[in-house]
Amino acid sequence: MVVRSFVLTIFSTLFFLQAFAQHADSSNLKQLNFYQDSLKHLGNTFINNDNDLIRKNANYQFIKTLVAALKTPNSFAFPFDSIKTITLTNSPDNKFRIFSWHVTHDDGSYRFYGAIQVNTSGPLKLYGLEDYSPLLKNPEDSVVDNHKWYGAQYYTIIPVSGVTPYYVLLGWKGNTDKSTKKIIDVLSFQNDKPIFGMPVFDGNNKRRKRVVFEYARQASMLLKYVHSQHLIVFDNLASSDKKSKDKPETYGPDLTYNGYRLKDGRWEYVDNLDMRNVPNEQDENYIDPKAEKPILPRPKTTLPIKKTPVQ
Repeated sequence: MVVRSFVLTIFSTLFFLQAFAQHADSSNLKQLNFYQDSLKHLGNTFINNDNDLIRKNANYQFIKTLVAALKTPNSFAFPFDSIKTITLTNSPDNKFRIFSWHVTHDDGSYRFYGAIQVNTSGPLKLYGLEDYSPLLKNPEDSVVDNHKWYGAQYYTIIPVSGVTPYYVLLGWKGNTDKSTKKIIDVLSFQNDKPIFGMPVFDGNNKRRKRVVFEYARQASMLLKYVHSQHLIVFDNLASSDKKSKDKPETYGPDLTYNGYRLKDGRWEYVDNLDMRNVPNEQDENYIDPKAEKPILPRPKTTLPIKKTPVQ
């Protein structure tokens, strides 16, 4: 699987470079490579530097440099593949791509940053994403624009067609020094503007506009899309004892799985999935750029834990 992933990455990179070469002259390519080198250096700084102020300043310069780079003609075809400190995910229909990344604070919390670049033949169309997480009190019930974004790093984009087409986003969301989050969000474009959240997740005692999972920081949670079955699969999270059932920072996987299956443009909750019937497709994992190793999957906890349904 590792070899297959490496081969696919090589082919993907060659495809984007070939596409860029077809639409850009050598001066544009040279300019973008120059920007990429600067972004790589700044990204390494805001991830790895021990000084909080230096990290923040590097991130500020990163944002300015990225915007300048994307103003280069035909920049959408440039892969920026040497910048390992951000996540860059293209929509399968090639209509847009999302840049997303984070900066950690000294207290162990995170702030997320991002931008949506739309594929156009004309001037740059770019939407900045402003992390509003601390002020979004009910994220599963909220529909927001890009100025009140529930920040995350997205590793999968799932297009859903219908009367109102939309995209499901799977993302990693570092939270605090005690817990981590993952999310299933929805992106749509209304009046040519990005909107996050949509009431399309049914079941499990609630209709949700997005789904948020929280679990212990030292644990690992599976969240992936199985394309052949139109199914989003995830670990059931459980507390270790009754006293901790209201403390999601103590939760971990209990070796059972739930999911959401697409039906008529909506996602229906499926409890207790039989993973023997789910193809063993390779996960698209968020990579922790500081550790340079996958956040997912890590060995699951072997502690005896009592199953409590995700709320």
